[in-house]
Amino acid sequence: MDIIVKVFGSDPPCAKCKVAHDIAKKVSERIGEGVVVEKHSALSEEGDKYGIMMTPTVVVNDEIAVVGKAPSEKKLEELIRSKM
Repeated sequence: MDIIVKVFGSDPPCAKCKVAHDIAKKVSERIGEGVVVEKHSALSEEGDKYGIMMTPTVVVNDEIAVVGKAPSEKKLEELIRSKM
């Protein structure tokens, strides 16, 4: 079963949103198989499901993990691995 990491950002993406997405991609590549990173607008229907109020927001397997800042690579990797 894949771990789904959703990165919600502004549209167009702000600097912090770009960093959050880049970190998620880097961590998913390091972990390898089984991690899918999706990029969403905070103002999308998907964003409404989670009640996104600040960007960036990172959601891991439907659980809001980080709000208003980019996660550290270490924290995000630990969180993803804890879901595996």
